[in-house]
Amino acid sequence: MVPAAAGPATGERIPPETAGPRRRMRPWRLLPTPTGTPFTFAYAAVLVGTSLFALFADPGVVASALRGSSTDVAHLAHTPVFVLVASALWIAGGITSPFAIGFLVVLTALERRIGGRRTAGVFVLGHTVATLATEVPVGLSVMAGHLPESSLHRLDYGISFGVAASIGALAGLLTPWLRWAVLAVVGGMLVEDLIEFVDPMTSWGHLMALAIGVGTWPLVRRWRRAPGPSAA
Repeated sequence: MVPAAAGPATGERIPPETAGPRRRMRPWRLLPTPTGTPFTFAYAAVLVGTSLFALFADPGVVASALRGSSTDVAHLAHTPVFVLVASALWIAGGITSPFAIGFLVVLTALERRIGGRRTAGVFVLGHTVATLATEVPVGLSVMAGHLPESSLHRLDYGISFGVAASIGALAGLLTPWLRWAVLAVVGGMLVEDLIEFVDPMTSWGHLMALAIGVGTWPLVRRWRRAPGPSAA
C-alpha cells in the first residue's frame, strides 16, 4: 500500500491520487505537432515532400535539383542566400537517415523549450556558419593551386549541420549527466566519422556545428521558457 500524504496544517491524510499532479510519460511529445511545435512540424512536412520527390521523381530531374541546391563554392560565390536555403530543404540519405530522426526529436525538444523562431535561429546559424567554414577553405585552396578546380563544384546539401548545432544547443538545457552523455555520444560518433576519413570536410563541418550549438548555451538558457503547461 502507498501511504497517504499528510495535510499541511491539520495533519489530515490526503489520498495519494489527490496529493498533487503527477508527471505522466507522454511519448507523443517527442514528435512535432502543428500547435506545440509549428516550426518543426512545418519544416518536417517540407522535408517529407522533398524526400518523396527524390525517391520517386525522374533521377535526372532529381540530380539537377540537387546540383542547383548545392552549397559548393561556385554557387556560394554567385547565389549564396538561395543555395543556403535550398540546400536545407533536402535530407542527404533520405528520411531513413539518422539526421532525419535527429531532426524530429531534437528540434521538437528544442522548440518546446525556447520557441520556434529561436529554434530556427539556432538551426540557421549552425547550417550557415558550418557551411561557410568548410567551403571557404576549399575556394582558397583552389586559388592557391592545392586543390583541382572541380572541387569548386562539390555536391553539398542537407540538414545535418543545422541538426548538429541544434543537438549542441539542446544539450545546454538538459540535466548535467544527460548533457554530457549526449555530447559524449554524439561527439564520439562525429569524431569516428572524421577518423574514417570518408568525407573529412563534412565531418569537420559536423563537429564545428556541434561546437556552434554549445556556444549558444548562454542564449538558449536565457530563452528557456518558464515552467508550465505547453501546447500538445
